[in-house]
Amino acid sequence: MLSKESLKFLEELLKSSGPSGFEYKTAAIFRKYLGSFADRVFSDVMGNTIGVLNEDADFKIMLAGHYDEIGFQVVFISDEGYLYFRSVGGIDKYTVPGTEVEVLTEKGAVTGVIGKKPIHIAKEGGKEAAPELKEMWIDIGAENRKDAEKLVSVGDPVAVKGNFARLGTNKLMSKGMDDKIGAFIVAEVLRELSGKKLNCAVYAVGTVQEELGLRGATASAFGINPDVGFAVDVTFASDVPDVDKKAYCDIRLGKGPAVCRNADNNIVLLRKIKETAKKKKIKIQEKVGFRASGGTDTAVIQLTRGGVATALISVPNRYMHTPVEICDIRDVEGAIKLISETILALKPTDSFIPDSF
Repeated sequence: MLSKESLKFLEELLKSSGPSGFEYKTAAIFRKYLGSFADRVFSDVMGNTIGVLNEDADFKIMLAGHYDEIGFQVVFISDEGYLYFRSVGGIDKYTVPGTEVEVLTEKGAVTGVIGKKPIHIAKEGGKEAAPELKEMWIDIGAENRKDAEKLVSVGDPVAVKGNFARLGTNKLMSKGMDDKIGAFIVAEVLRELSGKKLNCAVYAVGTVQEELGLRGATASAFGINPDVGFAVDVTFASDVPDVDKKAYCDIRLGKGPAVCRNADNNIVLLRKIKETAKKKKIKIQEKVGFRASGGTDTAVIQLTRGGVATALISVPNRYMHTPVEICDIRDVEGAIKLISETILALKPTDSFIPDSF
């Protein structure tokens, strides 16, 4: 069971706003929390946050969860005072109209709402198709351009307004669950290990700019040069209507974290993870990667320097890349235990060179 302190941190992290490339506030929350139990906490020039335990050990294990979120960026302010924008990361345009947002300015957050033409007066066929982003705008209540420019500037990042909620007994709803829930797990694993005797150095990294091409993990992994890397991200839950399980596996909320098998995942490390799950009676789900390779921080960590033994641990997520993503706290707790116990079972003498099945 997660502590009250951990749950408070989770809520604060999920409510924070940090679109890719602009993760400053989220990073500060993450950094402060790690500082209460890590031996050392530091940041790099990209904005990655790294907390480390037992840093002098030769055997290095890296944990990565990206705390950037999809969002928008202001590109133009009209004479009427409306803000036009572009996407930051992959946006589901069907879910954009009517979204409450906050423009992140140097002076603070400015509340707005994304508007479009009413459906009643949409052009022929417009009632069926989602409008393009260029056909939408952000309304901050400004009277005109001059009024708007007193509050915001071209280039300001825009995030979905914080909307964290508990649903039922075990479900969590929030914007940016992808992948602040993974960053949370990484932090909690480090906290769990902080009281243990370790035979390895453990680096917990909140990575940036994953949604723009795995950029933060590329830089942080090169700097750490780990022997083993765990990436924690979300995966598509297929327990909603009309999702083809034959294409996306049978992945359900509350049935445990998903252990992925694709080219990014080291065969030997995966075997050790599954042995740990069996020994410690941790529920897991097995899945095939959405791609044969790529798509998560695992891919770039694996290719760092001379190569790294990597594994992707995924939290099932409904409604990915929308303002209302849903995960299950039981899967989160399972991922924390699975990664922590696997790390404790690893030895500096372990070989991760792929062998037979």
